[in-house]
Amino acid sequence: MNLETVWQEYRTAIKSFLHSKVAEPDDVDDLLQEILIRTHNNIHTLKNATSVKAWLFTLANNVIIDFYRARAKTRGREQALGADDLWYGEQNESDFRQGLSACVKPFVQALPQHSSELLTAIDLQGRSQMELAAEQGISYSTLKSRVQKGRQELRRLFEQCCSFELDVQGNLIGCDTKTGRCGSC
Repeated sequence: MNLETVWQEYRTAIKSFLHSKVAEPDDVDDLLQEILIRTHNNIHTLKNATSVKAWLFTLANNVIIDFYRARAKTRGREQALGADDLWYGEQNESDFRQGLSACVKPFVQALPQHSSELLTAIDLQGRSQMELAAEQGISYSTLKSRVQKGRQELRRLFEQCCSFELDVQGNLIGCDTKTGRCGSC
C-alpha cells in the first residue's frame, strides 16, 4: 500500500470532513498535515487494503478530538468549550440549514408535483407528517410511504448530478458534481 496513492485518493474527502468539524481554514490545513504525518507513520500497521478509508476517517476523527482537547487545555481546566468554539454552533447551523435548503429546493421542484409538494412541506418547511396526513385525509402510514418514495426519487436526482462520499455511519462527508450531468443545478 502506497502512501501517495492513498493520500491522493482520500485527501479531498478528509479535508471536507475536517471542514465540517473545524471552523478555521488554517486549523483545517494544520490538522490535514497532522493526519498525513500519522498516516505516513502508521500505514504499515494497516493489514487490509479494503479498510483504508475507514482507518483514515477514524484517524481523522481522533486528530479532531486531540485538537479540541489541546485547545481546552490551553484555555485552562476550568473553562470548557463553548458553542462559539465549534464550527457547528447554533448560529452557523441555522445559516447552514438555510443554505442547504436553497441548494436542495431546485432538486425537489424537479420531482413530480405530488412528491415535490410533499417533500417541500415535510423536509423544507418542517411540517409534521402526522399533521399533514390528517390534513390530507389519509393514513399516517400511507403518507410515510409517499414521503419515502419521494425521498428515493430525490436521491436518484442527486445521484445523477453528484458523486457522494459517506463515512462509516452513512453521513455525507464529501460531494463532487458530475460535469454536464446535472439538470437541476
